[in-house]
Amino acid sequence: MKDYTKKSKEMGEVKLFWTWSSPYAQRIAWALKLKGVEYETMYEDLANKSRLLLEYNPVHKKVPVLLHNGTPICESLVILEYIDETWNTTARLLPEDPFARANARFWAKFSDDQVLPSAFHAYVSQGVEQEKAKDHTLQKLDIVEKQLTGKKFFSGETLGFLDLVFGWIAVYLDIVEETSGIKILDKERFPLISAWKENISCIPVIQETWPDREKLIDKYRHMRQYFISTAAVKNGKAS
Repeated sequence: MKDYTKKSKEMGEVKLFWTWSSPYAQRIAWALKLKGVEYETMYEDLANKSRLLLEYNPVHKKVPVLLHNGTPICESLVILEYIDETWNTTARLLPEDPFARANARFWAKFSDDQVLPSAFHAYVSQGVEQEKAKDHTLQKLDIVEKQLTGKKFFSGETLGFLDLVFGWIAVYLDIVEETSGIKILDKERFPLISAWKENISCIPVIQETWPDREKLIDKYRHMRQYFISTAAVKNGKAS
């Protein structure tokens, strides 16, 4: 059996700028663990971003940022592919087939451009606006549900790229529901997503980097209050 940890050390210094409240950053921590890559965690307070984060990600000024041998890689989907290609001696995250790879990238964009933002909108809104955002999220999840037909994971029988991308559903959607008072992931409407959530939750590597639930609830409750109060101030000024 190959010593992948030793191989990872030979690949140089790896640092991850992240925060446990970010679903985008969490998927990178999962990927590094799955690949057996040793890395240093650089925790970021997003209310008081470090000079290094702003230096390494001057365009978006966000986490995650992967620093490999002093070179920064930004944006979580880009980082996932970088990790997969750099530490390619272990099981690959993306499929080898070109069409399957393109398909995985398509659904990853669908997650990050449509599903996650609509869920976030439901989380930070209230009343009629929240109901509309919830309905929009449900419609998007109906599409996601179909992608799991006949599968244990999005990639088939083993964990892969899309499972990490959609991993926010397994961890953060439950927190969004509890802190915003809405129900999105109903088992009767989404039996396949619900089963997938259980499957991914049982993987030891995923469990090892699972954020603390109570800390997440507290964090997301305060974030929701902040976003709602900020929106109220803006609306007040606009009127």
